[in-house]
Amino acid sequence: MLIIPVGSTEQHGPHLPLDTDTRIATAVAHAVQEHLEGGPAGDWMVAPPVHYGASGEHEGFPGTVSIGTAALRSLLVEYGRSASSWAGRLVFINGHGGNVEALTAAVALLRQEGRDVGWVPCLAAGADAHAGHTETSVLLHISPGDVWIDDLTPGNTAPLAELMPAMRRGGIAAVSEVGVLGDPTTATAAEGERIFAEMVNGAAGRMGRWQPDRNGLLT
Repeated sequence: MLIIPVGSTEQHGPHLPLDTDTRIATAVAHAVQEHLEGGPAGDWMVAPPVHYGASGEHEGFPGTVSIGTAALRSLLVEYGRSASSWAGRLVFINGHGGNVEALTAAVALLRQEGRDVGWVPCLAAGADAHAGHTETSVLLHISPGDVWIDDLTPGNTAPLAELMPAMRRGGIAAVSEVGVLGDPTTATAAEGERIFAEMVNGAAGRMGRWQPDRNGLLT
């Protein structure tokens, strides 16, 4: 059985690397594999990650490379068809919210074709939206040498629902000059360890139960 991390290549403010979402999804995948290894959920392998996603909302900032929803959907469908020829079960672990539309469409199609495929998000309660307290804390835990502490800058801390109308028109750049939604200055490695454990336990629990909804999201 195969775990495929799915991330993105996009700006994460002045202080985090472009592959932040991919790093988190990959780290969660490996931790979930260890969590489930030898248990009733069976044996899992972790594949190399999908590094590019649907990140059009970040294209106002240098470094972002988005392949868009349609291309990502096609990539995931063909990936799933190929890998299913030798893996009995597949799960995509998603680290970027912009990928959800492509994931749900791709996994739903793969399941309609009779393949045993699901997907799970990297979730934490109370998480902020982008490059703020949550992601910065997790990177301080899993990859501290790649967080530029001297460049931590608060972004727009308004609720995401309030920002969405402007973001739909102009992306992240329309609501945050630094490309941050949240406040990374409050981040700590200890908090990152707690958040990361929540992500891992949540994903492992969903995979252990294996109860996909009609779009393949494991619940």
